[in-house]
Amino acid sequence: MANEFFGKIGKGLAATRRVLSDGLQTLFAKKPQIDLQALDPLEALLLGADLGVEVTQRFLAGLRIAIEHQEATDLVAVKKKLKAYMVTVLQKGVAQPLPSTLPRVSLFVGVNGVGKTTTLGKRAHHLRREGQSVLLAAADTFRAGAIEQLKIWGERAGAGVICHAPGADPAAVVHDAVAAASARKVDHLLIDTAGRLQTQHNLMAELGKIRRVIAKGLPPDTPYERVLTLDATTGQNALSQARLFHKEIGVTSLILTKLDGTARGGILLSVVEATSAPVTHVGVGEGMDDLIPFDAHAFADALIAET
Repeated sequence: MANEFFGKIGKGLAATRRVLSDGLQTLFAKKPQIDLQALDPLEALLLGADLGVEVTQRFLAGLRIAIEHQEATDLVAVKKKLKAYMVTVLQKGVAQPLPSTLPRVSLFVGVNGVGKTTTLGKRAHHLRREGQSVLLAAADTFRAGAIEQLKIWGERAGAGVICHAPGADPAAVVHDAVAAASARKVDHLLIDTAGRLQTQHNLMAELGKIRRVIAKGLPPDTPYERVLTLDATTGQNALSQARLFHKEIGVTSLILTKLDGTARGGILLSVVEATSAPVTHVGVGEGMDDLIPFDAHAFADALIAET
C-alpha cells in the first residue's frame, strides 16, 4: 500500500522534495558535522518548503536538544528526525467515530477551484465499488453548471442525486436530501456545497444554516463528516482556508487535491496541526480511481529523499 501510494504521489511532490532534499544536501554539503549554527539556515529552508512557522519552530526546538545530546550529528540523522516528526504531525489528526445509524452524512466544503465536486464524485465511486449505497445532494445552487456536474458524477458512480433549481436555498436541498437518505436507508449521503472564499462572510454563514439542518434531520448527537478539500498548489493560503473553515464548521477530515508537479505539500503539516483533523485521501489525477487513501509514512518519504 505504501509503495503504491508513494508511486502515485512521488511526481506530484517533486517540487517540494527538491526544496527539502536538495536544500538539505546543499546546506550540509560542506558541513558533515551538524551543530547549532545550522539551525538558522535550516529554519529558512523548512519555511521555504511551506511547513509553516509553528511546525518548523517545534521541529527545530526538538532538533536543538538532539544536537546538544549528540543524537543528530549528520545529515542522515537530521533527515530521519525530520521524517519521523512529519509522520508524528500527520498522524495527530483524530478521526471521529462512525455513527451507529444510517445514513452516514459527509458535508464537503472548500473554496472555488479546489476540485471539491470532482473529489466528492470520486468518493461516491469508491463507496459504490465497495457495495455501499450512496445518495448525492446538489447544495451548490450558486455556481452555474454545478448541479449538472454533480448529476454526471452521480451517473458515473451509480448514485442518486437530490437537487433543486439553480439559485434555490442550499439548506432546503440539504433538508430534502437528509430526509430522502433516511427514508431510503442509504449508507452514505454526500453533500456538495458552493465553493466559497473564506472571506465571503454570507457564504460562510450559510454553512452554519446547513449544519443546523443536518443536525435537525438526524437522530440527536449523531456525528457526521465535515470534509475540507484543499488544493495542494496553494501553499500558505491553504492554511488560512483551513483555519477559517474549521472555525465555521469544525472540520473533521481533510482531502488534498491536485498533487501535480507544482504541489506544495509541506503545508499539509500545518493544516493538520491547525484543525486536528486527519488527512483521509489525496487526489492524484482526473480519473475515477485517482483519489487514494492517505499514507503518512509514504508522504514523508516522498518529501524527503534518502540520498
